[in-house]
Amino acid sequence: MSRRCELTGKGALVGNNVSHANNKTKTRFMPNLCNVHLLSDAMNQRYAFRVSAIALKSVEHAGGLDTFLTKAAEADLSLRARRLKKQIEKRLEASKAA
Repeated sequence: MSRRCELTGKGALVGNNVSHANNKTKTRFMPNLCNVHLLSDAMNQRYAFRVSAIALKSVEHAGGLDTFLTKAAEADLSLRARRLKKQIEKRLEASKAA
């Protein structure tokens, strides 16, 4: 399983740990990933995602999973999130037409 956020695409970064004596050792800085269930209002269903803590805060700030996904760029989303975004957009268009 990759260490990548499914909603924002945030992944591991590479850098150096620098000691007091200025010794440098390579390290990987991992994102703070959380397993969460997010509720979709349009689909009336819960979905399990592995997202970073910052992405979870962004979803709450946007007003929910549906609005976050409709505004999100396709390149950042995982395959599951892209499929869900298309389903939500279809459902919202159908509700507007009715």
